Amino acid sequence: MDRMLLMRSFVTVAQLGSFSGAARALSSSGSLVSRHVAELERQIGVRLVNRTARSVSLTEPGLRYAEFAARILKEIEAEDAGIAQLHDRAEGGLSVVSPKWIGSLDLGDAIAAFSAAHPKIVVRFELGGMSDRTYDFLDSGFDVALHTRDLRDSSVHLKKVASLPFALCAAPEYLDRCGAPAHPNELAAHDCLVHVNEPVWRLGHGSSSTLHKIRKVVYSSNSYLALQKAAVHGRGIALLPQRSVYDDLLAGTLRPVLPGHLVPERPLYAIYAPGRPTPRKVTVFLAFLGEWFRNNPIPTLEPRSGTPLPVVRTGRPGR
Repeated sequence: MDRMLLMRSFVTVAQLGSFSGAARALSSSGSLVSRHVAELERQIGVRLVNRTARSVSLTEPGLRYAEFAARILKEIEAEDAGIAQLHDRAEGGLSVVSPKWIGSLDLGDAIAAFSAAHPKIVVRFELGGMSDRTYDFLDSGFDVALHTRDLRDSSVHLKKVASLPFALCAAPEYLDRCGAPAHPNELAAHDCLVHVNEPVWRLGHGSSSTLHKIRKVVYSSNSYLALQKAAVHGRGIALLPQRSVYDDLLAGTLRPVLPGHLVPERPLYAIYAPGRPTPRKVTVFLAFLGEWFRNNPIPTLEPRSGTPLPVVRTGRPGR
């Protein structure tokens, strides 16, 4: 039988001096409270209560144990209340993990702004080490994990935070040397720079989208930044995050490839532990991320030419 339940019954008997009074206080029955005290005595191996037809009194061990049990129960109640308040307040530690590439760009800025706006929340933000198993972040002690792939897992909660555009591009040096593909099928003949997790590129939207397995992989990496550097050096064609390459496109060190064939955006999902209610610090964090991405839009490209369009910001900077 649960020791805490037995202790609570015994302490109530000790405080009220009767089994019937304790039963009323606990919304129980006198016989059940009596059994609880008897079981506690059996577990401890000492008689705690003197029972007579007219009264109930505590033995010397009973007096000592009643004081101890009352203190323990009070400490547990205080700790439960403190944890419940912490759960309901936007404070304490918040551990977040994300892929390296997005953490080094938009997400890094967003989380830094969040930390400044909520100084009572101590942020731990780690990049990389993402597992293919959606729920592994919980075993690693993280509250929130960010993913940029479609997720279908009922064992965790999922919220879409933003959409991240990508761009197909290459350096003028490469395009002058090898020519620009006029159709996606011509990518098979071109030198390509490929992320190790994306050996197949999708172009177009919806039912009209097509998949293209890259055949001439001349440079691969698990870092979009490394791929971008190789593209700038004229090594080949790369599919890169639009935020990352915007300045290079603006400066002309990279040029859009196949601008008439749109590249699907990637979803940015936040996943967090199941169960209700969600800790306040997590809900505040997710709301902040959504607002930050709305107020700090990723620069867009002109659909036909692929040239950068002016950035239009809304809201307050850094929010």
